[in-house]
Amino acid sequence: MTAINEFRIDIPQSDLDDLRRRLAHTRWGAQLPGAEWERGVPVGYLKELTEYWAAKYDWRVHEAELNAYPQYVTDIDGQRLHFLHVKSPEPDALPLVLVHGWPGSIVEFLDVIGPLSDPRAHGGDPADAFDLVIPSLPGFGFSGPLSGPGWDSRRIASAFAELMHRLGYHRYGAQGGDFGAFVAPDLGRVDPQHVVGVHVNAATMGFIPFGELGEDELAALTDAERARVARMRAFLGEGNGYFQIQATRPQTLAHALVDSPAGQLAWIVEKFKEWTHGDLPERSVDRDQMLTNVMLYWLTGTAGSAANLYYESMHTRNWPTPSDVPTGVAVFAEDIAIRHYAERGNTIVHWSEFDRGGHFAAMEAPDLLVQDVRTFFRSFR
Repeated sequence: MTAINEFRIDIPQSDLDDLRRRLAHTRWGAQLPGAEWERGVPVGYLKELTEYWAAKYDWRVHEAELNAYPQYVTDIDGQRLHFLHVKSPEPDALPLVLVHGWPGSIVEFLDVIGPLSDPRAHGGDPADAFDLVIPSLPGFGFSGPLSGPGWDSRRIASAFAELMHRLGYHRYGAQGGDFGAFVAPDLGRVDPQHVVGVHVNAATMGFIPFGELGEDELAALTDAERARVARMRAFLGEGNGYFQIQATRPQTLAHALVDSPAGQLAWIVEKFKEWTHGDLPERSVDRDQMLTNVMLYWLTGTAGSAANLYYESMHTRNWPTPSDVPTGVAVFAEDIAIRHYAERGNTIVHWSEFDRGGHFAAMEAPDLLVQDVRTFFRSFR
């Protein structure tokens, strides 16, 4: 079955009423006196955010914003796949796959769709235009639930390659952050005859050192690179508990997150706090946009199926292999990629470093991401 069908988001009002009812009856966890973010999301912060979610956030406004873009579903390898397909008004636009990660979604890209697809209308050069294909990762949002096990990065990349083939694109680029920075390079590995270039941000595996670094190796790094190593060590020491849970027991976690919207919000907002370039999430990203991202997990009940991507990543045999596809890397202020290590398995032809922006670059610093993507792909048009 290769049919591509139009899709429109239309959440029943009963689901929204149920959300507000659940939020109003949240059971709050007791908090130690004096404890703040170092022990997890503070009760006071989460209460205020859930009150805003229940009383002031308007899903219908954001549902309409998403529905303003053409959306489709298709079945690939037995899995339902949802995607936006935004064609540029420019006839020579380069097709580009934009790949989100966790705890993201297609919502991450809302602020870059216009500038990338229609640069003429956003003060840019029309020669930099892209036709955009923005899939929901299998198991995420409207690409959920999962049809079965085995959906690791390489299999996802193969499905996206098939999607581009079905859309009639035989020459295209790929861009991704977080798990998107696994899938986009894997697209280059599974479809090198059609992928002209790969651009990543929030890149980790394949772009960072593996294991402890010796003193001589540390001494050879720049100050900025040593700071990235320090962030990586802090993450491994204090910040990767979520990773271990999702990579080992995603189903157990699912029971809690699919039942409690406050729990689902806390699980995601903690990462927006820790991974954005600011002291609170809403000072780096738009609060409503962050909540819309959370809504895609809540309304589709895909907390568990999305978490399974971590399980697959830790139980796969498809580890990254060297790639000859031209690769560009954007390193934002909270990222940890280091060029020396990235060059070991990737053909790095473009490297940019920025002093602002964080893990969710398309939401935090869309202007910088757009600029870097445009610059990188100019050589491949």
